[in-house]
Formats: sequence, structure tokens, C-alpha cells
Amino acid sequence: MRCPFCSHPDTAVVDSREADDGAIIRRRRRCLSCDKRFTTYEKVELRMPVLVKKNGARADYDRDKLAGSFKLALRKREVPVDKVDEAIARIEEKLLGLAEREVATQRVGEMVMRELKRLDKIAYIRFASVYRNFEDPGEFEEAVAEVLPPRRGRKG
Repeated sequence: MRCPFCSHPDTAVVDSREADDGAIIRRRRRCLSCDKRFTTYEKVELRMPVLVKKNGARADYDRDKLAGSFKLALRKREVPVDKVDEAIARIEEKLLGLAEREVATQRVGEMVMRELKRLDKIAYIRFASVYRNFEDPGEFEEAVAEVLPPRRGRKG
């Protein structure tokens, strides 16, 4: 760490303490050249990947936009808000876990569909119909078949 007073490149850590419930480490440092002391703070910085749209345009990750997609799909559905927050958190964990600088929006859309399928089948169908841009009733039937339980023996 470079000294802010004399710009000497060598400093010594005199004291380290946790701050903000362990999310930040506060360090007191002493310059080995001018002997002045200063404080630095160290924290983890996680960066979400940039999203790459179908047309190649890039956009910063926006949690509110993701939450809006869930809200629209789940409109008039009785799904607890905490379950939606957990689903969004799982998507964010997966995005961070990819450790990629850029991720295609299609990949995020697939993650959203998986989470909606777990939360609410109707919301999944709603989202899939828009996301996959269904062109005919057959595509809609295929999406519905994905969420229907397998049929047992038929009567008749």
C-alpha cells in the first residue's frame, strides 16, 4: 500500500479489526519512510457480469429488472415475496458462480424459467409464452406438458 503522504511504496499494518459485522476489515498502517499513520478499509467487491442481448447490445445487470420479470409473471398468483427473493438470490449466485465477465440474456432467461417452474407452474407458462415467443398453440401445449404430472393408466 502506497503512503498517501509521501508516496513511499512500503507500509506496515499496525492493527487490523473487523468492521460492519465482519463485512469490512479496517487496517491502521504506518509508513516505513515518513512514519505517518493512516487507515485503510478492505471489503469484498463482487461484480455481476454484463448481460449481452440477442442483438449484441450490452447492459449492466439490474436486479430490479429481474424482479420486475418475476412480478409480472407472478401477477395475481399467491407466491410469498420471500420465495421470490430466494429465487432471485439463487440466480444471482449462479451468475456470480459462472465467474464470467459477460453472460447472454438467453442464459438468464433460462435461469428465470427454471426458478418460475419451481415457484408456480402458471407463472412459468406465462413467462415461457413471452420469452420463447410462441407462434402457435402447439408450442403452448408443449410448455403446458412440461409442467403437467405424467399421466398414469387411462380409463375407458
